[in-house]
Amino acid sequence: MAISAPYVGRSGTLDLDEAIFGERFHMPLVHETTRAELNARRGGNASTLTRAEVAMTGAKAWRQKGTGRARVGALSSPQRYGGGVAFGPKPRHYTVKVNRKARRRALRCALSVHAERGTLSVLDPSDFSTPSTKRAAEAVGDERSSTLIVLGTGDDHAGCLKSFRNLPGVNVVSVDSLAVADIIGARRLVLSQPALERLGELAAAPARRGGARAQEAS
Repeated sequence: MAISAPYVGRSGTLDLDEAIFGERFHMPLVHETTRAELNARRGGNASTLTRAEVAMTGAKAWRQKGTGRARVGALSSPQRYGGGVAFGPKPRHYTVKVNRKARRRALRCALSVHAERGTLSVLDPSDFSTPSTKRAAEAVGDERSSTLIVLGTGDDHAGCLKSFRNLPGVNVVSVDSLAVADIIGARRLVLSQPALERLGELAAAPARRGGARAQEAS
């Protein structure tokens, strides 16, 4: 069965590559990739001062004996007011490694979900060569909450960017900065034709080793 997606703002459909948009959904793989992408967005800048780093006097609070009070240690200890923090956060990175083949398959899975549900549409940048938010709103329709518009790179998409970026509930991103987490989190996905071609390159499964040799041998 052929896989196709309707155009936005006009009639007609566009046939999609079954190798890209017909991938069987793999939940653990998509979860692993999404987790790695969201972790990479974390700054990891939280920092606290330990007892060795706080600005605190090193003098003894009171003498060891003769006061009737318990003996006291350093005032910078964590249990005292103004002391350091025990086991507090320090700057770190949260990156998780995901193999290249796994990322490509996760991208194909995320795209295939929208193709299967019928929430994938195609956008022709030439239809919005002149920016118009009104025409963009009519093209997207009333149900545009959590809609993701993916555009290609270059000046050809400037009109599309200016037309869709001010619509509430619509998020416009470049195809080079697109992540699996963005696709999974969107309720509706709209791809421009150049972005569709670029995604085909990014999500295509690499050729098997020895495939060319086997064809030459045959």
